[in-house]
Amino acid sequence: MAKQGGEMTVREAGRKGGEIRKRELGSSGYSELGKKGGSRVRELIEKGKQAEQQK
Repeated sequence: MAKQGGEMTVREAGRKGGEIRKRELGSSGYSELGKKGGSRVRELIEKGKQAEQQK
């Protein structure tokens, strides 16, 4: 739902940006980008766990 005055919510802006990016990369490129992001998140979680264990 757009706010008054034609402004977008953060959620709407994110969805719109994601749709544009998917169009730019194509389905396979967008899928690959998601996999790359997921592996980075796993890596960061592992680093955080290791840092907690060292305390």
